[in-house]
This record gives sequence, structure tokens and C-alpha cells, in this order.
Amino acid sequence: MRALGIISFEDSTANIEGLCDHRPVPAIAFMGRYRIIDFILSNMTNSGIGNVQVYAKEKPRNLIEHLGDGKHYNINSKRGKLRILYGEKSFSSDVYNHDVANYMLNMQYIEEDPNPYVVIAPSYFVYQIDFNDVLNQHIESRADITLLYANIKDAKTSCLGCDVVKMDKFKTVTGFEKNRGNLKSQTISLEAYVMTKKLFIELVKKAAETSSLYWFKDVLADSVADLVIKGYQVKGYVACLNSLPEFFRTSMELIDHKKAMQLFKPGWPIYTQTNDSCPTIFAESAKVKNSVVANGATIEGEVEGSIISRGVTVRKGASVKNCILLPGAYIGENAKLDHVVVDKYAIVHHVKKLVGTDESPVYVARRDRI
Repeated sequence: MRALGIISFEDSTANIEGLCDHRPVPAIAFMGRYRIIDFILSNMTNSGIGNVQVYAKEKPRNLIEHLGDGKHYNINSKRGKLRILYGEKSFSSDVYNHDVANYMLNMQYIEEDPNPYVVIAPSYFVYQIDFNDVLNQHIESRADITLLYANIKDAKTSCLGCDVVKMDKFKTVTGFEKNRGNLKSQTISLEAYVMTKKLFIELVKKAAETSSLYWFKDVLADSVADLVIKGYQVKGYVACLNSLPEFFRTSMELIDHKKAMQLFKPGWPIYTQTNDSCPTIFAESAKVKNSVVANGATIEGEVEGSIISRGVTVRKGASVKNCILLPGAYIGENAKLDHVVVDKYAIVHHVKKLVGTDESPVYVARRDRI
């Protein structure tokens, strides 16, 4: 595919409370064995995109360790390259640390790429797409930009703060507004675009000249009257992981096999960093029901409707229901957890009961001891 892949970072509307204190959104563990970035990056590499740039807003260590040199994403170092890029300068305020500023600081690597097109997308929208189909439609339509969107039926609670796309009957974008949760159904921009590299560079420079606070989507909104922006609908499963409740809800939803198969499709692998740990140990006292359990865990207690990541320990007598346990979490004997997100290497054993709700799950911080 003749396109440079650019994975942009999230704006301030995407903040998975607690989990973002220790790593950026793309590096957050998801569904037991993945990271959030694995889905959009796998979409790109499965589509034949060999050169990918990943932009890190802050705290890039976890992201760098997970992505490595890109081999486990099927990126051939002889024909392609995975670059992890960030500003390499301190910003006087977080409002200046946006995608346009980082594109400008790394413009050399964008200009030097030999591909005539760019595919730009953030990682916090999770879906499956073949970008070849998008590029082909983009070329056939002769549009300046093709924008990916999804029709969301639960917009009162999901995709809050995201852009709503306004289009005419020919799917030409006429404007944008914010999703304030006023309507149940909305046409949500996935903040993913296909265009020529030349136009992308022009728009980035235009945004930088217009305002020091402009994000790329801001200059797109300004350019609606001057450019032909066509919409491309992403059908099937789409989730927006921009808050802790949405992260929790999406994770619980994907425990259902039928729902998960809308995202994990045969012939379209989701690549991630491999971990050659031993299989999970299920003791005689273990009771596991309707859950996703990764390898390397030890289960002695009761687990129901939960996601158990690699290296997790659930001791005898413990009850874990409707929970997400990130790698290395330890649940002691007789602890009772319901609607709880336990971050990496946290220990829960003195407190006997933690209970949250769908709208407000309890979060146990990384390496905390409770």
C-alpha cells in the first residue's frame, strides 16, 4: 500500500482516569494480552502499510518497550520502518503539546517518506478496517480528504466529547460539532483520514501558522468550505476508549464471544508483543465462568464475568466478579471484588470487599497495596 501510516495521539477529551497516570492511552493493557494501540497498528500492517510513525504525547517508556522495532507487527525492517516520535522539547503548558506541534517538530521524517499518501488515525478508537478499501474509494472519489466515521447508537453515554460529522446526501462533510450526549444516535468522526502527503503537510503548516493551539482536526474544520472531504463509514464493531467507564464497558462487552468476533475476525490478526509464559494454573478450588483469562495466571478462587491478564494471582476464597485485573495483579484470600479495575502489580488482600458500578468502577492504582 502506497501510504505512510501515522498513529496520532489523543486530545484532552480522552482520559482513562487512573490508568493514564502511568502510561499514555495507546500503552494501556486491553483484553488480557493486548495494548490499545495494537488494534489500529494491526489494521495498518494488515493493510500492507510498511512505514508507520507512532506519535507519543507523554510518558513514552511503556509504549517504546511494547512496540520495540515492530517485528511482532509484521513490519519488515528491510522494506519498512516503525518510528516512535515525540516532541523532544519541553512545552510551557500542556495545551501546546498537541498533534500539530509534534508533526512540525518531526516534519523531516514525514517529508522524507517516499509514499504519496498518508493514513492518519488515533489509537483510542477500536475497530477493524482494511485501509486499502479506504484508499481505493478515496482515489475514485477524487476527494481531497476521506474521513472515517461510524454511526453510534449509544452516543448519550459513549464517544462523549468526540466530533460529530455533518454530511450532505453525497457524504460530503459540511461541518463538525461536539457530541454532548444530547442524542442517542450520532455520526461520530473516528479522527482517521486519508489524503495525499502533500496536502497533509500543507494543512499541518497552515494549522501551525493559524494558531499555536490548533490540533489537526481544528484546521480540517476550518477547511470544510475549501476542500472536498468525503465520509467513509466504518461498519461493524466500533468502540471509543476515552474514559474509565467506557474502557470498562467495552472490556465487559467483548467478553461475549459473538460480540468479540465482530472485532477479532479470521484472517485479520491483532498483533501484539508475545509472552512465552507458562499456561494458567487452575487449582481444584477454582471456579471460572464467562471470563477471558490470559496465560501465566494462577487462579484458586472464584472468577466470573472478568478479564484476567497475564501473571495475575487470585488466591483461594477470593471472589472476582465483573472486574479487569491488569498484568501482575494479586488478589489475596477471601477478598471480594465487584466492578473493580486493578492496575498492574497492585495487591488487594487487607480490604475484604471493593464494589463499584458500571458507571463508576473502582480503580486500584498501579503497585498499590490495599
